[in-house]
Amino acid sequence: MEEENTQFTNLLTGEEIAKILHVSRAYAYQLMRQRIIPTVKIGRSVRVRPADLEEFIARNLGQNSLIVGRNRQN
Repeated sequence: MEEENTQFTNLLTGEEIAKILHVSRAYAYQLMRQRIIPTVKIGRSVRVRPADLEEFIARNLGQNSLIVGRNRQN
């Protein structure tokens, strides 16, 4: 049960996401709004689970762009 509570207390804000990714706050919220980074909505607040942010980073390692599939040519 304690592990479950930790999962919910560690939810990240858009500002924290921006700092972690070294991007603007507006861009972090854009990634969240477009559901590129999955979110949890609590009332009017939007948060991100650390595991979802880690997955986003892992998916985009080595890419020229953070947004997968955009402006890519094969």
